[in-house]
Amino acid sequence: MLKTLKIKNLHAAIGSTKILNGVSLDISQGEVHIIMGQNGSGKSTLLSVLMGNPKYTVTAGSVILDKKGILELSPTQRAQNGLFLGFQHPQVVAGVALGNFLRLAKNTIATAQKSKTPAIGPAPFAAILRTEMEKLKIDPAFMSRSINEGFSGGEKKKSEVLQMAVLEPSFAFLDEIDSGLDIDALKIVAKQLGAVQKKQGMGLIIVSHNPRILDFIKPDKIHIMSKGKIVAQGGKEIVKKIEKDGFDSFIKK
Repeated sequence: MLKTLKIKNLHAAIGSTKILNGVSLDISQGEVHIIMGQNGSGKSTLLSVLMGNPKYTVTAGSVILDKKGILELSPTQRAQNGLFLGFQHPQVVAGVALGNFLRLAKNTIATAQKSKTPAIGPAPFAAILRTEMEKLKIDPAFMSRSINEGFSGGEKKKSEVLQMAVLEPSFAFLDEIDSGLDIDALKIVAKQLGAVQKKQGMGLIIVSHNPRILDFIKPDKIHIMSKGKIVAQGGKEIVKKIEKDGFDSFIKK
């Protein structure tokens, strides 16, 4: 049975500054949703709140993952329940090899979901990782390097997609995955995103403010955010309106 993620009337703030002002959105496994909007509209905040970033305080609303409330769960527990966040600005983690990190994460999540799941050993996991890296055109040598150390901006974004492919979440949130990518890198990332999403049947929420991503990724639904709320949603007709009149056309005066 497909899992669902239901966001209802979600409000969140940093200190006394309100950022989310009543976001509601439903997504099921197998669906692709794209959230667009101007900078500062609350898109990235929404993803951070869904993953439990402690910087934000949820002041109202609910997030239900497969009939289970997750707002009281830690980020680790949310990951163990099948959520994944790909960062807009992936950070370098010095001293932690990408391959070792992903194998540990993979085994930890698998054990949390099924306590008797046998751990994947270094050699079999390296083979899996090498296959996924090849699809994204990532140098296999990066497997033994510290996370994102010496990676270009495009390589960091590819690394986020690599992590998503290996960890196999039920729902993945990708924050500005297209930013910093040239057209060739965007084609590679988009192609692999589509392949992984289709193969694994995950629910995918992609945040962007650039309509060109829609040339490579075909979503089930497009949402427009403004001032911390979803103000419009639909399909290709929304893209045409963005191209003609910009995001301001969705804002009620």
